[in-house]
Amino acid sequence: MAQLWGGRFTKETDRQVYEFNASIGFDKRLYRQDIAGSIAHVTMLAKQGILTEDERKAIIDGLISIQEDVENGKLVIDDTCEDIHSFVETHLTSRIGEAGKKLHTGRSRNDQVALDMRLYTREQVCMTDALLKQLLETILHVMEENVETYMPGFTHLQKAQPTTLAHHYGAYFEMFKRDRLRMRDIFQRMNYCPLGAGALAGTTYPLDRDYTAKLLGFYGPTLNSMDSVSDRDYLIEFLAALSMVMMHLSRFCEEIILWNSNEYRFVEIDDAFSTGSSIMPQKKNPDIAELVRGKTGRVYGALMGLLTTMKGLPLAYNKDMQEDKETTFDAFDTAQGCIQLFNGMLSTMKFHKERMAVSAMNGFTNATDAADYLVNKGVPFRDAHGIIGRLVLYCIEKDTSIDALSLEEMQGISDKFESDIYDAVSLKTCVEKRLTVGAPGPEAMKKVIALHREYLAQEEDWFQKQDENI
Repeated sequence: MAQLWGGRFTKETDRQVYEFNASIGFDKRLYRQDIAGSIAHVTMLAKQGILTEDERKAIIDGLISIQEDVENGKLVIDDTCEDIHSFVETHLTSRIGEAGKKLHTGRSRNDQVALDMRLYTREQVCMTDALLKQLLETILHVMEENVETYMPGFTHLQKAQPTTLAHHYGAYFEMFKRDRLRMRDIFQRMNYCPLGAGALAGTTYPLDRDYTAKLLGFYGPTLNSMDSVSDRDYLIEFLAALSMVMMHLSRFCEEIILWNSNEYRFVEIDDAFSTGSSIMPQKKNPDIAELVRGKTGRVYGALMGLLTTMKGLPLAYNKDMQEDKETTFDAFDTAQGCIQLFNGMLSTMKFHKERMAVSAMNGFTNATDAADYLVNKGVPFRDAHGIIGRLVLYCIEKDTSIDALSLEEMQGISDKFESDIYDAVSLKTCVEKRLTVGAPGPEAMKKVIALHREYLAQEEDWFQKQDENI
């Protein structure tokens, strides 16, 4: 059992204790970050005269060879070491000898793991942002193609007013846009380097923390060594942001599941993103949408787990913080996989546009417009509301719609109705006259779509610059 701290102890750790304490089974995915941090640390140590140039070169060459061997399968990360840090240092020393033992000069595993997690999480934030951008591109494409695709809008799952598919998708564009903005906020807050904080109180070695931070693409070093090793706020923030992403995906999935049902028949999910039944040959199930909806709770669980772990910890580092990894890694993988699969499902989905329009016509979604029509004829709105309510009741009794009534039938309820009522309550009119910013009218939607295109281009430039710095 390779450990970095045996000098103080007179007997070997109990095997069960060792396995309970070890983190190599899950922190092995941090090997690239651990090696990158070590290369930066050694480069700084040589710059400061703490290591010689020969030692720096030997250590860096050894670290690079370890990474190459792990990635080409020559070196397997196994449980002979308790964590990824001891794995790298043990193999480095076995390859280059005494120089390898100087790798840890001026560094603790506390600031080392804090750095590794920060580097890894920063990368995941950028990856998540890229996936969200792809999803927004898909949503925006649907919006551009469906400015005049009419459908019912809902409140309380009851048909409310007519809208368009572009307008409906636009609501989700705003949600995922906010999710991207949260990624940017998290990146800016977390992008400071904890390396050099030591165990909790820094070090007596003349480290250049600004230089190390620059090498690793950070804005600068963290400013309190105790906070540096005990801070997991950035993880909690990211998990909270991922929970929001999953909540938005889940809401969208819920609607797609409804729209895909035989009762709605608004959409047809592509065969590649559907499954069948083992007993019922007619079934085509929206399993991907259901699984995304279900996996939302999994990401929520990671957030609540880490919040609970951190809530009672005194300063500075505590072993409890090792519990920040397993469920967090799972949440990263789950959320990113869900975004990718959802985007694939969304980009291949077909819309039954005529069915959507018929549904909007048959659900009295034009009732508000009919009331507004009467207001324009001089009827007080409250009276107009009552007249249209009686008109709707009449339609329900006759199993028909407002626009299918004869003018004589309408005038039997109010003499204010004239022949222009039919144009006033048509789907086209109901949608097109809604021209305020954020409304579904085609001119309003085209302006919003243009703003969305501009936004995506600007946000791409911002994250591209961060990637270049990293």
